[in-house]
Amino acid sequence: MASHSDTLVVFFGATAGANGGKLGSDERELILLVWQIVDLHENKVGKLKRTLVQPDSADVSEQCKEETGLTAEELCKAEPLESVLQQFYQSVSAELKSLGRSSYTLCVDGPLLIQQVLHPEASKKNLVLPECFYTFVDLKKEFHKCCPNAGPVKDLTLTSMLDCILHMLWVLQYHTFSTFETVNYKFESGACSKTEAVDSETVIRARGLPWQSSDQDIARFFKGLNIAKGGVALCLNAQGRRNGEALVRFINSEHRDMALERHKHHMGNRYIEVYKATGEEFLKIAGGTSNEVAQFLSKENQVIIRMRGLPFTATPQDVLGFLGPESPVTDGTEGLLFVKYPDGRPTGDAFVLFACEEYAQNALKKHKQILGKRYIELFRSTAAEVQQVLNRYMSTPLISTLPPPPQMVSVPMLATSPFITTGSTRDCIRLRGLPYTAAIEDILDFMGEHTIDIKPHGVHMVLNQQGRPSGDAFIQMKSADRAFMMAQKCHKKMMKDRYVEVFQCSTEEMSFVLMGGTLNRSGLSPPPCKLPCLSPPTYAAFPATPAMLPTEAALYQPPLLATPRTPQAPAHNPVPALAYYSPQLYMNMNMSYTTYYPRYKEKTHIL
Repeated sequence: MASHSDTLVVFFGATAGANGGKLGSDERELILLVWQIVDLHENKVGKLKRTLVQPDSADVSEQCKEETGLTAEELCKAEPLESVLQQFYQSVSAELKSLGRSSYTLCVDGPLLIQQVLHPEASKKNLVLPECFYTFVDLKKEFHKCCPNAGPVKDLTLTSMLDCILHMLWVLQYHTFSTFETVNYKFESGACSKTEAVDSETVIRARGLPWQSSDQDIARFFKGLNIAKGGVALCLNAQGRRNGEALVRFINSEHRDMALERHKHHMGNRYIEVYKATGEEFLKIAGGTSNEVAQFLSKENQVIIRMRGLPFTATPQDVLGFLGPESPVTDGTEGLLFVKYPDGRPTGDAFVLFACEEYAQNALKKHKQILGKRYIELFRSTAAEVQQVLNRYMSTPLISTLPPPPQMVSVPMLATSPFITTGSTRDCIRLRGLPYTAAIEDILDFMGEHTIDIKPHGVHMVLNQQGRPSGDAFIQMKSADRAFMMAQKCHKKMMKDRYVEVFQCSTEEMSFVLMGGTLNRSGLSPPPCKLPCLSPPTYAAFPATPAMLPTEAALYQPPLLATPRTPQAPAHNPVPALAYYSPQLYMNMNMSYTTYYPRYKEKTHIL
């Protein structure tokens, strides 16, 4: 309803957990709503309405019991939130009608009840809130503006403020609220320029997001708080895939501070970590300077879909035909953006604009359908991801061929593991799409009878720059024929709840990926920087040592399927239990070796 300054509806609530200044920080549900109508024109106060709300979990904290006097038995008999909100709306409408009024101003004791409790809970329960909960007055803030000498806002009580406001209005006969708090109905996507000023006090980093989450999912997690236009930037890893992190920019520091209180709140079954971030970090991910991208993203209120795995020969007409008439692209070919390398070569990625959610949903149904001879992956995307992908590919150095193996070995800090011998024979396989919880034992179970064909120390699990599983692994087989059979029989076989892709490759390609490059079905993409720059100065303090482990350690080959045990080195040449500061750092931990590449922070667990 539109606001009417002569009629106030004072609104109060409590949750089953923390209240007061920590209201909503523990993700507990509403259990009590209280409201009262104040007629400022007649200087009268209506009847106090108090209604219990039945939570999904009847567990009530001791603090809540002490403050409200409510018990779990009482709450079990209450109505659910949807019914209570309907009662509120009907009760207020009836009382306003009796007063001859049609609108009112919703007033609350601080923004937490509306923004940190009511909106997030309604979003999780898929409830549509009345319009009045999107515009309200914060009485504490309003009172402090009117009476700056009344003391700190946190020390004021709702009763004392109302008494003072009523007295002030009785004297002045009329009062106009100067500030209305608003909650955005939806998140607006948009582009961000690298030259734009971003206040570091408005940015947070969210970690632990589901990989398939979109900017709208993140906005829903922060429902009740206003995110700046285009203020969600999903982070990508070195392979161009989402790494479960995002940078979020809010309209002001007050909303950012409330977002930090949602640390370890849940998105589905996952808890999300929320930390402070800087404006520079946000611009690094979301900022862009390309005129082509700016023009592509200039169309507002569009749903962005990312297509991955396109044939390099695919044309705009091929893409439009693949999507079909049920998924019309905004402005036809103008709504397509193909991602290319600086020399114009296609990368197999493209972004597509759709005018509405329905068209986008129809497009997503084409996920993993065939175009030409390739299956195409489709995901929801964001303006920030468009910028990030374009920035990544446009900054890729133009290296047409692989550096020869001798040059790679000659770089001191990037020598490959002594158990890996480079070569062009395709006797390796690559596993892509592994569950992030997968261990070496899961990979051995996945391979089944083919485990007998693995070379000693031949399982390499790749971690990302944060030290977490990337979903990739390489396995060295005893021959190219065995690798081919493994790829044929296990491709798209299920591991836990995910299917795993299996590709045949060479040790040369494997080593290249472990040193920062990327391996696609179409070939190799070079590392993100040139080889002469790969030796970090921070390791110069360590004395130069041979690139090989002592002979006894290198010859030791633990049985693949035996119970792990610590290998015993000969007494005359003991093997250190924890460290070798040779080209890489090897750590002997229950027959599991770890290789650390300092420049890229790439890690490989070797069986």
